[in-house]
Amino acid sequence: MDKPRLLYPNVVVLVFIPIAAAIIVPLYGYTVGYDAFEWSVFAVFMMATGLSITAGYHRLWCHRAYEAHPAVRLFFAVLGACAIQNSILHWSADHRKHHRFVDDRDLDPYPATRGFWFSHMGWILREYDHVENDFSNVKDLSRDPICVWQHKHYFLLVGLTNIALPLGIGFLHGKLWGTLVLAGLLRMVLNHHFTFFINSIAHIWGRRTYSENNTARDNGLIAYVTYGEGFHNFHHRFQYDYRNGVRWWHFDPTKWLIKTCSWLGLTWDLKQTSKFQIEKARLALQFSNAMAGLQQGPEADNWRQRLQEGHDSFVAKLDELSKFSNEWAKKLRDEKLLPRLDKTAMKQRYSELKKDLQACREEWRGLTSQLSVQLA
Repeated sequence: MDKPRLLYPNVVVLVFIPIAAAIIVPLYGYTVGYDAFEWSVFAVFMMATGLSITAGYHRLWCHRAYEAHPAVRLFFAVLGACAIQNSILHWSADHRKHHRFVDDRDLDPYPATRGFWFSHMGWILREYDHVENDFSNVKDLSRDPICVWQHKHYFLLVGLTNIALPLGIGFLHGKLWGTLVLAGLLRMVLNHHFTFFINSIAHIWGRRTYSENNTARDNGLIAYVTYGEGFHNFHHRFQYDYRNGVRWWHFDPTKWLIKTCSWLGLTWDLKQTSKFQIEKARLALQFSNAMAGLQQGPEADNWRQRLQEGHDSFVAKLDELSKFSNEWAKKLRDEKLLPRLDKTAMKQRYSELKKDLQACREEWRGLTSQLSVQLA
């Protein structure tokens, strides 16, 4: 079977330019050298373009995980074009297909099931998708004036932000080429591969914490170079959450940026999955894996019963506390319906439910630990 034809502009950008960068960046550094200003501009360009992809292209436009002020949207559109990962419409159309058909070798644009190389960048080098400009799954974005404007002027924006802007900064600095080499050439290559890591490494290496229905993994190391996108198993399970790193210690600067902007009134309607839903997803996977590890026999039947009872009890406590929390929040929205005496009683009840849930959580951990020892 013949391979699809090569897309030569993509080959130039993704193969020959990185080769040129591997030669030019160290050669210029050795013969001329880079100063602190040029490295600072490189760092600013890296963060601005990287976050424009993660916070803008990905979480704002593709998943509609929050809303943003036009100034923020324009910034993400311009600097997203600087990342040279196609327009918002193209990028989002491909990514929505990826989520809808994840791991399908024919319908997912970059399935990890076709190997590391294909999911990393092989899918971009050839014309695998024969439907050109299929924006049927981004009709909402096709009505967004900023997305339409960026799509129309994409190549102009690419030239202005990747060549004219670094050269202009270099000219003002008194060293014309250093800023272009670092903030233009080196930054572009790193931008590409850091994003590609999400499609490849984050679908191959890591833990599946919330779901095993697809290849997406949580990889904390990848999060450090992808601005928090490494917690990919969580993202595929809860794709409309504005966070990827859901734990407070997770490195997710994209989440921090979106949240900080909300305090300034620049973002709003941040979608956030309930902590109870998240814990139920973790519990469901632990339960499924525990049951799958059991063999046949009387002892196994006893364990199945204990696991089922422990799981059902845990879920019941989660649902009870979730329902109570929602009712309390609803009453708090109207202080007149919640006298001081009721507040005290509700706080006490909430504390009791939390203690019950914690006891159930510890019982489940003990049960699964015993099973692990039994199966070892």
